[in-house]
Amino acid sequence: MAFLTILIQAACGAVGGNVAGVLNKASKLGPGLSTILGAIGGIAGGLALGDPLGNTIGNNAMGTVAASAVFGLLLPLLGGLLRKS
Repeated sequence: MAFLTILIQAACGAVGGNVAGVLNKASKLGPGLSTILGAIGGIAGGLALGDPLGNTIGNNAMGTVAASAVFGLLLPLLGGLLRKS
């Protein structure tokens, strides 16, 4: 796996994490933790579903970006739900 691919996955996940932080202000995770969780989720999502999604839509790069952004959005939202309880 190329370093640039992991960097792109982390960046897309971090953007998704920041969007999740804006959408869920009640979780009070803060922008730093939302960004970190988003980057971790982005790397995990890109590794897990980047290639299958890319093969489905016909472009591996766009599949990786989409999977990273979605997982980067989901992980901070789940973290916010767990922190509330």
